[in-house]
Amino acid sequence: MVAMLLMQPSVEQSQVLLERCSSLKELKQIHGQILKNGTMMHEMTASRLFASYASKEFGNLFCARMLFDRINSPNIVMWNTMIRAYSNSDDPEEALLLYHKLLHHSVPHNAYTFPFLLKACSALSAFEETSGYIALARILFNQLATRDIVSWNTMIDGYIKCGNLDVAHKMFQDMTLKNVISWTTMIVGFVRKGMHKEALSLFQQMLVAGIKPDRITLSCLLSACAGLGSLEQGRWIHNYININEIKIDPVLGSVLIDMYAKCGEMERALQVFTNLENKCVYAWTAIIGGFAVHGKGRESLDWFTQMQKAGIKPTSITFTAILTACSHAGLVEEGKFMFDSMSTAYNIAHSMEHYGCMVDLLGRAGLLKEAKEFIESMPFKPNAVIWGALLNACYLHKQIELGKEVGKILIEMDPDHSGRYVHLASILAAAGEWNQAVKVRNQIKHRGLLNLPGYSSITLNGVEHEFFAGIGSSYPHIQEIYDMPNIIEE
Repeated sequence: MVAMLLMQPSVEQSQVLLERCSSLKELKQIHGQILKNGTMMHEMTASRLFASYASKEFGNLFCARMLFDRINSPNIVMWNTMIRAYSNSDDPEEALLLYHKLLHHSVPHNAYTFPFLLKACSALSAFEETSGYIALARILFNQLATRDIVSWNTMIDGYIKCGNLDVAHKMFQDMTLKNVISWTTMIVGFVRKGMHKEALSLFQQMLVAGIKPDRITLSCLLSACAGLGSLEQGRWIHNYININEIKIDPVLGSVLIDMYAKCGEMERALQVFTNLENKCVYAWTAIIGGFAVHGKGRESLDWFTQMQKAGIKPTSITFTAILTACSHAGLVEEGKFMFDSMSTAYNIAHSMEHYGCMVDLLGRAGLLKEAKEFIESMPFKPNAVIWGALLNACYLHKQIELGKEVGKILIEMDPDHSGRYVHLASILAAAGEWNQAVKVRNQIKHRGLLNLPGYSSITLNGVEHEFFAGIGSSYPHIQEIYDMPNIIEE
């Protein structure tokens, strides 16, 4: 390659060099030679050089755009290449701006133009609060003469990213042909929304349709099992992985560990961890988080030490797990040390979640004054979750006056959350201020807020049974449960 670069390449030689190019550095050297010998004026050479810069392999958008802007009358293939490059970049909006420029130049688009634009709109819908981009994507989608499976999947993904799960599901149901990406995209949407039962139900339909899940699908489904505490279904998916000889990579292994830990099977979680060939930071974090969930703070700290000895650097999520462990186990000094070491020893910035863990740690330990001072010293404005942790601690430790103060702050911050009114009413009732407690509770009705009841669930023989607080009679077998103590006594 170097020897050829020393020559003055012809148009044909330039093509060969560009085809054999294996790095961005070589590409820039070839670009320099092309500029020197004047073959840049040749359309085929310019087109090939531009496509190389715009490819995923080299991905130099600056150089690609510079070349594109200097090409006289670029054809639709070049326009599509540039639009695709922007749709895959951190600046997808530029793809739409380029499309407007294409229309301005009266260049006729083809069947490949719209899928790239749909992808750009889908990416933008994840960052914008409004649904403007997804609406534009829908207009483009409706204009497609032939809607392939990629276009359908892109639209579904876009609706999920902008939070419109109902429309995404409707489009999914309207698809005549679905592939593994279609099913997985919809399952991911359900899991992210906390609709774990729906995700598992869709998985059953996927299997009936004869579509085999991939690792991404299985990882999401295991997360759904963890969210439901559904050990039976989690085991079934693990068996499916083994029977189908699907390799358990670090990501899949980490989700398996998390599922077993959250379903109360720490021994099984440890077995999965031990059998992992590559124990990445996510696997270590899952084990640390597992012990944290079970209130075993010392064990979490021991595993954190082992992780350090193994040369694995903790992440922000790892510290969330270790701080949670300290909070649940009442390890105040250890938690403070870990919080401080994030910035001093690991150069990891504290997030809102880490501050929330610290407030919870101090609150559980009864250090409410310190917790309030800690909140007031935060470098950014605390959110409702932070104040909520302090309010829970006030209720737990009967700190009524501080609880009333924090409760009012929470309602001002989050007036549409019924739980805020319930918590403040509980504080007032504990103080014997019954009239005030009733007034606060009445605001839930006056504002038309939903006061969702708490519930618990168990899985028996693959069937999930839910029990809602205050409305037990809604369960079909509730009378049999009530009668059971009498049957046992007999």
